[in-house]
Amino acid sequence: MQFNSIFVRSLAAGFLILGLNSCNKTSEPEPSQPYDAGVFVINRGNFFDNNGSITFINPITKIASFDIFQKENNRAISGGISDYAEVDGKGVILVDNSNPGKDLIEIVNARTFKAVATIPSTDLENPRYVVKAGTNKAYVTCWDSFNADYSYKTGYIVVIDLTTNKVTKKIPVQKGAEKLAVIGTDIYVGSVGGETSISIINTSTDVVSQTVEVGKNPKLIGLDANGKLWIYAGGDFVKFNVMTKVVESRTKITTSNTSKSPGSFTLSKDKTSILYVFSFYDAADSYKQKGETYSFGINDSVISTTKPIINKLFSGLSTDPNTGNIYAGFSPSLKQSGYVFRYQSNGTLIDSLKAEIGPEGFLFK
Repeated sequence: MQFNSIFVRSLAAGFLILGLNSCNKTSEPEPSQPYDAGVFVINRGNFFDNNGSITFINPITKIASFDIFQKENNRAISGGISDYAEVDGKGVILVDNSNPGKDLIEIVNARTFKAVATIPSTDLENPRYVVKAGTNKAYVTCWDSFNADYSYKTGYIVVIDLTTNKVTKKIPVQKGAEKLAVIGTDIYVGSVGGETSISIINTSTDVVSQTVEVGKNPKLIGLDANGKLWIYAGGDFVKFNVMTKVVESRTKITTSNTSKSPGSFTLSKDKTSILYVFSFYDAADSYKQKGETYSFGINDSVISTTKPIINKLFSGLSTDPNTGNIYAGFSPSLKQSGYVFRYQSNGTLIDSLKAEIGPEGFLFK
């Protein structure tokens, strides 16, 4: 009996030591991957050349990696790129091909950019913008195909389950569905199809809970420091109260050139200013697009165009949420590489980096 007792005690002590050793082991840190931190540049490309791409910029070393999807997968995107977003470790690339029936969504590992899955054209047509709509869940706005007279059909939201990489639902919304804004459990949908309302979708039910009139072709800008949603609609900058679901104010741009229109909107890091590109097509100069970049404060009663913050036309604007620096895409033409200009928040130039064709969007990571 004593032998058995000693044996049992020895065995127990051994297990205790093993257990302690196991507890003392520190887990190995995950190895870093090429696209863990940096700036993704969405290059739309030339529509008829189907040559969109994504450039990755390390903002510290200022080194740019070109066409990273091709680099990591040994095949081209084969289409223009409408948008890119990351959702719980996966990257969602919207591909808009100029040939009917060739649009698709590429899903990649967000850290390595290796292809994971493809959602085919049978599930969507003319994808526009993508946002995270919940855990492993994405919403994608789609125009659908055009009518015979090239007018817009009713748009829709494609709901994607990123655990299966499948489309689970289509939510009908307004014509020409465009940019999305995520506000709590609601997602707001803008449009360019000639309609005057925004749609509000409850992400818990994937159902449109409300539509609100705000003005023609509402383009969503984002939430300001006071929690108000800014929209450009019907020729006005509209301040919208997301709690009461009513328009609080409308402000027009003060300008002598009525042929100019604003676009490429972005909010400053502190959400107290809105920047935009103000441009027109010059009939006297072969309809070349010309313009400058302006800003105004969210509490301004007048939006002046007396002095631009940057005296340059851009194809895209965004604000680095970490530094507050302005990133601006510049496209000399859609037949040559573009550039990314970086500015301080006051409009002072920092530097410029080469990108690819048609840099229009940015994702900061």
